Amino acid sequence: MHRFRRERALSSAGSEHLPYKQRVGGSNPSAPTTQQPFLADSEISTGRDKQSRALSSAGSEHLPYKQRVGGSNPSAPTKTNVEYQEFLNSAFFVISTRHTNHHHSMQTDTPKRHARVDVADALRGFAVLAIILLHSIEHFNFYSFPDTSSQSQWLNFTDKAIWDGLFFAFGGKAYAIFALLFGFSFFIQHDNQRMLGRDFRLRFCWRLLLLFVIGNFNACFFTGEILVMYSLIGFILVLTCRLSNRTVIVLSAICLLQPTCLYQITRAIISPDYEIPHINSGPFWAATFAMQSGGSFIDTVKVNLWEGQLASLAWAWEHGRLFQTAGLFMLGMLIGRQGWFHRDKLPAWGKLLAISALCFFPLHGLDGMTGGYIDNPNLRQPLLTLISSLANLCFMAMLLCGILFGFYCTSNVNRALRLLIPYGKLSMTNYVTQGIIGSALFYHWGLYLRLGITASELVGIAIFIVQYIFCRLWVGRHNHGPLEYIWKKATWI
Repeated sequence: MHRFRRERALSSAGSEHLPYKQRVGGSNPSAPTTQQPFLADSEISTGRDKQSRALSSAGSEHLPYKQRVGGSNPSAPTKTNVEYQEFLNSAFFVISTRHTNHHHSMQTDTPKRHARVDVADALRGFAVLAIILLHSIEHFNFYSFPDTSSQSQWLNFTDKAIWDGLFFAFGGKAYAIFALLFGFSFFIQHDNQRMLGRDFRLRFCWRLLLLFVIGNFNACFFTGEILVMYSLIGFILVLTCRLSNRTVIVLSAICLLQPTCLYQITRAIISPDYEIPHINSGPFWAATFAMQSGGSFIDTVKVNLWEGQLASLAWAWEHGRLFQTAGLFMLGMLIGRQGWFHRDKLPAWGKLLAISALCFFPLHGLDGMTGGYIDNPNLRQPLLTLISSLANLCFMAMLLCGILFGFYCTSNVNRALRLLIPYGKLSMTNYVTQGIIGSALFYHWGLYLRLGITASELVGIAIFIVQYIFCRLWVGRHNHGPLEYIWKKATWI
């Protein structure tokens, strides 16, 4: 009886791996049946023993070696070895994950830098081109011209057309664009360093000191250069670069509205006896004119570095250029913050264009007629300075909007403006070298050319062509202009 039960139990061991019919010894209605041969009782008993032994080992491959054979396996991994192997696998997974994450973080956390904005370089090229065209007819602040009484009426007409046309289009506007881009460049440099985790403010103060040196080098040749003024006013960017956009807008608007002129106008209206303070710059201008007319190069350097700079700064104060430049610096920084030089900001520039056009024409008309209706000079002078400054600012905005729309929306204008990009990339080099060339052509220490306005303008165009050819050749081999490279390298000493 016990033997029968044992055989029956063994006969069912591992039966789950056998067909249904072999497990239960019957038929499976759902499975196809086959004809089984007839066996004798002895054959059945013998087959049953064999089947019991076969079934007892069925499925044993899923058991440990010791349970299968009833002994030990020296070559099989022990529990300690398995745990150690699992520990090594886990450690390798952790190390691999950390290495992958570190490599990924190095790729994603690499600080970005602002790409160079092509339209900004085109604007710089346009501004410096306009400056050379103006400076050439001014003989680089040397207002000495030959007698025109004997020249033809045609030359008289072209002289007046060139003088009035260039000053209407670019007078007070080209320098404004240049100042706006100075503030924009500061933002790019400051924000690039911020993304690297550095504070650029002290470094920019050192950069302004270097600009002061470059400006004085330029002043050795050219009376009336502006880089020294930029180096002094540029500290306003260091003081305001951490302020909110709203605060910067308010401060910029205050500067552009000429607070000194507003104060003087208010005082003159309230008190008719009020007299505005004057800077006696006459002796400075007389000294510079005498030097330009008959001085040597050493005299030019001496006078320009003292009387010339004082005369230039006094003129800038009397004509509202100091506050206007400070406001444009901050406005350029704000343009960089908001990304206004990108194509998607054109709708905002369209609104500015409409507002500027509506404001310019009344202001320009008032600028031409106000002087004839106000007798009090203490009221007339600051009022004309305010109106002229605002009119120039509106026209500058119109030029700026026109260039941006032409650059982004018109293929022909885009191609033409892109030609100015190499000239704009070397804007400082071009500005300084044109002063040196102009001084050598028109001042007494140089060739001392006595040319009329039309001929002087042709000289200015020739200077531009020479500079432009140099710029195209230089930009093809270098990333920065000569002076730009020196200024950049000296900044990080």
